[in-house]
Amino acid sequence: MNNFWGTLPKNYKYVTHVRVTITNSFLFNTLSMASKIFIGDMPELMENILNNLNNEIYSLYSCALVSRHWCKMSIPILWQDPFSFEQDPLFITKYFSSLGEDEKFVLKECGINAEFPKTLFDYARFLKVLDLSSLESKVRKWIDFQFSGSRTDYNQSVYRIINLLLKLFVESGATLHKLNLYFLDYEIKPEIFHALGRNEQSFSRLQNLSLSIVSEFSTDNTAALLKILAKNATKISSLKFNGFCSDYDEPQLFHAFISMIKSQEQLKQFSLVCEDYLTEFHGIISTLESQKNSLQEVILENCACSVEFEILKDCKKLEIVRIKDCDYPKLLKLLNCKINILELVDFQINASAIVQILEKSGLLLQRLKLESDEGIWEELLLLETLRSFCPNITYLNISYIGFSTQLLELIGNLQKLQFLSLWCVVYSIPKNELKIRVKRFAEMLSPTLQYLDLSINIWLKPYIDILLNHCNAPLKKLLISHLDSKKNSKALVEFCRRNNTLNYVGVDRYFSLKDNIKKEVEAYVTLVPPERIIVNC
Repeated sequence: MNNFWGTLPKNYKYVTHVRVTITNSFLFNTLSMASKIFIGDMPELMENILNNLNNEIYSLYSCALVSRHWCKMSIPILWQDPFSFEQDPLFITKYFSSLGEDEKFVLKECGINAEFPKTLFDYARFLKVLDLSSLESKVRKWIDFQFSGSRTDYNQSVYRIINLLLKLFVESGATLHKLNLYFLDYEIKPEIFHALGRNEQSFSRLQNLSLSIVSEFSTDNTAALLKILAKNATKISSLKFNGFCSDYDEPQLFHAFISMIKSQEQLKQFSLVCEDYLTEFHGIISTLESQKNSLQEVILENCACSVEFEILKDCKKLEIVRIKDCDYPKLLKLLNCKINILELVDFQINASAIVQILEKSGLLLQRLKLESDEGIWEELLLLETLRSFCPNITYLNISYIGFSTQLLELIGNLQKLQFLSLWCVVYSIPKNELKIRVKRFAEMLSPTLQYLDLSINIWLKPYIDILLNHCNAPLKKLLISHLDSKKNSKALVEFCRRNNTLNYVGVDRYFSLKDNIKKEVEAYVTLVPPERIIVNC
């Protein structure tokens, strides 16, 4: 795939047979029936189809080879987010084909004297997604391709080329939809900020902004850029502040954060992830008053419940709450709304602190994640509350909970459940009783269940065959801890034959699986490491 991100082959217009993978049958039928698309009579429809292939990179590349018209529509989609893909970094060279003499001189000062041939497209103009962390990683790899051995000015060259690329993106007229600002110890040149200030188009369609500050030296960069964003990017729906630190003592930085929030027309998601446990927020949380009529999701990590959070009482449209390592009892008490998705991660979870919001949300609660390291206090109260008030849950993830009969009753009551992740403890349960409960658990699984994650439950190893032999749920993904015995692999094969729905099995010890077991099972289902198929709340 040497030409994947480069200039198209000269004979691209003669390609008549193209392998395109389209998973959506509607799109496939549209491609088959709408013959006018091939001659460009229906450009809007064709563009919509190709946009639905934005994650099918090889399919888009094939489409680009069909005709000149298809090429002009496919290439911009291919190049809207090139830094996130796992590929060699040589595609960066294509950006430098339009450099002026001053910019080429910058590269020469970095020791790069290569010639950059002209390309068919101005690739920089197509950029829509920019992650500074990914950009830096790709630039470092690109420089490594240019040189061998160590260089004393390596980091300086990286930062100069990053600045050069940023300048190219701005001056080419790229319009960003998603921006992840990950500031390190290097400075963005003032000329780039001047260009951004003049070019209102760069951020006019920005919808997703994530800001990470990992160095006190980057606060000036952050404040300057946020000032530009507050003026030109007013349609952001998702705003994330990561690595927020109590050490900041720059009033201009807090003022920039506040201006950024106030300038938004309809902010829907707000995230504040603090580097350490934060008790003072300098008016940033209070500023959400300006977004109370649009805010739908709040994500908080390492936050104390200060008086500023009182504003959450007025956010009537709030329906998604994700809280990690915060003063969650006080935060949940402030909520005056019904929750659709609740994610709570803490060292220990007290059921009495969350039953009120569970009862209030009731039938509307669809996704629930409760993750703890030391278990759940009053877990029977939690299970009874969920069974009585929340029967419409489709996603349930609970860790460190007893494998009790009450838990089994709850699972049996959730007849709309599609995703289930459990980490259970089995202290003091006799082996015979444990076998009975595993069998009952398997039989009570919802007829709508597609995903089952039991991979952390090491104790389940002797009973995996019982689970599989009595499970009739139409699972598509299954995550388990062990598959290193003949009886377990045989039970899995029989489950695949009986249910005919399972696509993937994540095995915790995938890389140590015996070849004969892999060969036997993979005739029916694909085996993968669990992390590849995990579904989050």
